[in-house]
Amino acid sequence: MLGFLVRLLPFWIREPLIILVGTVFGVRILFMAFVDGEGWVPAVIGAVFLLGAALRVRVVVHALRARRRRPPATEAELAPVTSAPVTPAPVTPAVRRPVERKPNAFAQASFAIGLFAVIGGALWIEGKLPEDGTAATGASRPAACRLDEDEELPSAYRSTPGAVTGADLCRALNRTELPELLGTPAERSVYASGTDSTAPLTDRKVAQPEARVEFETYTVELSATYNKLTVAQYAKLTTYGDGRDARKLTVLGRPALLTSDHMMKIQFDLGSGEGASGPVGQGPLARTLTVAFDGKDRGGSYDLTVWSESGLLPHDSALVDIAEAVLPRITRGARDQD
Repeated sequence: MLGFLVRLLPFWIREPLIILVGTVFGVRILFMAFVDGEGWVPAVIGAVFLLGAALRVRVVVHALRARRRRPPATEAELAPVTSAPVTPAPVTPAVRRPVERKPNAFAQASFAIGLFAVIGGALWIEGKLPEDGTAATGASRPAACRLDEDEELPSAYRSTPGAVTGADLCRALNRTELPELLGTPAERSVYASGTDSTAPLTDRKVAQPEARVEFETYTVELSATYNKLTVAQYAKLTTYGDGRDARKLTVLGRPALLTSDHMMKIQFDLGSGEGASGPVGQGPLARTLTVAFDGKDRGGSYDLTVWSESGLLPHDSALVDIAEAVLPRITRGARDQD
């Protein structure tokens, strides 16, 4: 469809426009290949764009030369014309017709280039404008939460009074100040999601909504588990394992516990031959802050987990700051049970 519309344009508008677009795209793709290190495939694509633009320039140059060069006179035009005697016809007054002006090729080309420059400038200015007032402060708009709106809410949520959903957790966690709390203020979230899950090994009878926000450096996950396990009981369970990194503290007037554990890593072979399927392995180290639902620690808790593929972790104070900023903002939204 786009190619058909381009072919409808006059020659002196279509060709300069194609040259300009091909040059801009070619230079940009080559910049990505050689400066950003994207590889040789973008370099080939950028070279193809520039080659196509060069061929179009050649076509335009030939067309300009053809317009300037007058065609040589033929032998028939140079031969003397002998006229036979004819009967003079009655003279009729000549009707003066308006001179037909040919379009100015340079004016059309300049107009096309100017129009394209105005559009490009408008897009560039739009990218520099603040988004909801956040660009002026250096913050970026977070990625929109991806939710399973079409899936039916599990029955565990309907049988648990006050249970929130994955959408509620994602809305509270996915905030513009989250990168600054993590110590990476220049980053923006690249992915955010909320799911209405249930706790494992509970026959789908315990609600456990989850929300995840991913950045270039860190991944943050927030979950709520509506079981009978208290934070004090969980702290005792950690003493039976490797609880060297466990630390008790109080957050928002509630009992809390900091623990460390490795994420699970699963590898699949999708037929590419580059990897092999295997059992669940040990992933990067994660730091988790578990906070009771209330100050009396009557069961159930929020889990705030942070990890990175590089193995780096923020300071424990960052998790506390995130919990103090996020947990009070958790409210039940539109997907409440009836």
